[in-house]
Amino acid sequence: MTTSASAPLRLGTRGSALATTQSGIVARRLEELLDRPVELVRIKTEGDVKTGSLASLGGTGVFVTALRDALGTGRCDVAVHSLKDLPTTPAPGLTYVTPEREDPRDALCARDGRTLDTLQRNGRVGTGSPRRAAQLQAARPDLEIVDIRGNVETRLARALGPEPDLDAVVLAFAGLTRLHRTEVVSEVLDPLVVAPAPGQGALAVEARSTDLAPDDGVAPALAEAFAALDHRPTRLAVTAERAVLARLEAGCAAPIGAWARLEEGALVLSAVVASLDGTEQLKHTARVEISPTTAVAAADDAAYALGVRVAERLLSDGAARLAPLSPAEPAPPQPARTPTGTDDPEGA
Repeated sequence: MTTSASAPLRLGTRGSALATTQSGIVARRLEELLDRPVELVRIKTEGDVKTGSLASLGGTGVFVTALRDALGTGRCDVAVHSLKDLPTTPAPGLTYVTPEREDPRDALCARDGRTLDTLQRNGRVGTGSPRRAAQLQAARPDLEIVDIRGNVETRLARALGPEPDLDAVVLAFAGLTRLHRTEVVSEVLDPLVVAPAPGQGALAVEARSTDLAPDDGVAPALAEAFAALDHRPTRLAVTAERAVLARLEAGCAAPIGAWARLEEGALVLSAVVASLDGTEQLKHTARVEISPTTAVAAADDAAYALGVRVAERLLSDGAARLAPLSPAEPAPPQPARTPTGTDDPEGA
C-alpha cells in the first residue's frame, strides 16, 4: 500500500444498495480501528452488467473478479464481498478475513403474512438460486418456482408491490437485516428445511497479502485491523461450509446448502445436496469438538476437515448422481492461511 496514513483508505464495493450498505458497515469499523478515513470506490462487476440467470453467466466469480482486479491494480486498498460469492479456490496474493456474520437463514417474503406451509396451492415463488428452488420444491412440490434477478427492492416488488406477479420471493435474511427491511419477512425459514448457501450472511474483507505482511517483525496497522475484524466463530462456521463446496467442486448451479454453528463446545455442520427439481435430497449432519482454548490453526483445520468429511459422506450416499458436481479426488487440502499480523447475490 503506497498511500500515507492520513490519506483515505479506498474500499472497493459493488454499487448496489445492499453492497454499499454492507461495505459501509465495514468502512465505519475500519475507520475506528485505523483512525483514518475510508472512502468507498464503486466497481462494476460482470454480474452487474450482464443479465440472465446466474448459472448462464458462468456463476462462480462473476461478482468478484472485477473487485479483485481493482485490488491487483491498486484502484482500491481493500474490497468487501458477500462471502458466498467467493470461489473456494484461494486467490494468489490476496487475503481475506470474516467479520461476525448476520443470521444466515433464508427469508420468505409473502403477501398476507403467509408461511411456506400456508402459501396457496400452486403459488408462484421467485428466487434466482437453484439451491433455494430445489429445497422449496422438496418442501412444497406444488409450488411454481420462478427464476428472478435484480436487487432487493426489485425482487420484493414482484411479490409485495402494487402490481405483483408472484405470491412470494425468497431472499437472504441477512441482506434484509442490513437494509433494515425485515418488516417484509413473513417467515424466516428453518435451515433444516431450506439450508442456506455456504457462507451466507458473512462478509469477506480482502486485501493484498503484501499489505498485511510484517515489516521487520512489526505488523502494519491494516494487519492489526484485519485481525480485529476477524470473528472466530464465523470463520470456523464458514470454513466448514465452504469445505463442503471445495470437496464437491460445486458451483452456483448445484443445489447445495450448508449450515455450521458452534453448539456447546462443538462445531456442528448440516449439509444437503438436492436434485435440481427437488424430488430427491441427501442430508448429513456431523460435529467436531472445538473448545475456546483450541489453537487457531488446529481449530481451522478441524473445521475444514469436518466439511470434507460431510461432503464425502454425501458423495458416498450418491450426491454426484443428484446434482451437477465434479467431485475432486482425493479431498483438497485446507487452503494455506496467510498471517494477518496477530449462491445468488441479491445486490445484483
